[in-house]
Amino acid sequence: MEDKNQSIDLTFLGTGTSTGVPVVACQCEVCTSNDEKDKRLRTSALLKIGDKTIVIDCGPDFRMQMLNNAVSDIDAILFTHAHRDHIAGLDDIRGYNYILNKKIDVFATREVFASLNEQFPYIFNNTRYFGAPQINENLISNQPFDVYGVEVTPIKVWHHKMEVLGFRIKDFTYITDASEIPGKEMNKIKGSRIVVINALRKSHHVSHFSLDEAIEIIKTINPEKAYITHMSHFIGKHEEVEKDLPSNVFLAYDNLHIKIDSNG
Repeated sequence: MEDKNQSIDLTFLGTGTSTGVPVVACQCEVCTSNDEKDKRLRTSALLKIGDKTIVIDCGPDFRMQMLNNAVSDIDAILFTHAHRDHIAGLDDIRGYNYILNKKIDVFATREVFASLNEQFPYIFNNTRYFGAPQINENLISNQPFDVYGVEVTPIKVWHHKMEVLGFRIKDFTYITDASEIPGKEMNKIKGSRIVVINALRKSHHVSHFSLDEAIEIIKTINPEKAYITHMSHFIGKHEEVEKDLPSNVFLAYDNLHIKIDSNG
């Protein structure tokens, strides 16, 4: 049974878009900034709920994110979608398999598992080699599902023409890689005290919210606090951009830690 009073310890493992920041070969003021908050690995989040550790997405920086945050154990990975910047680190769960002698629960839609099968065939085929990552497959849809006694509500958003899942857990909602949130799905978010939402840059983009678009959605939801993630170097320098944000909106940054107490 879920403990409704359990808090969530959230760590932003990465807050950058698919290129990360700094971008290879770029000499813009953001990519050459000395501010650590302007250095962004690919987007991922770590949730500690009770004695369980859950990761949302594991991209190509997953190994370093685990080492940077001294994450000695994880129990599950929730995948939002199958783009490489969100799944490429799946092979790096092997350390947890070897050292802890455990499989990792993976929660994903049928479409995401199909893509994982294509990109990591050695994990899923019958002739899998010794040493391949060990996972337990957990198929999810757009219906609430259970992760170790905690109810997770999927939120279907659009990444241009691609379906992506966000997740709500208790008073916390996490949305990445979205350019549209249908009205029915918005209703699932309302009442969240803490909202994380993507904003790629200040100008319009076909498959991601702009900063202004994300702020308008935040105003509609009206959470206590909201954090922007999945940012490119076009968003601007952290210190300068955050000065102009509404009082309850913040730019997330890598390794930012937040404790989310539940109202029960």
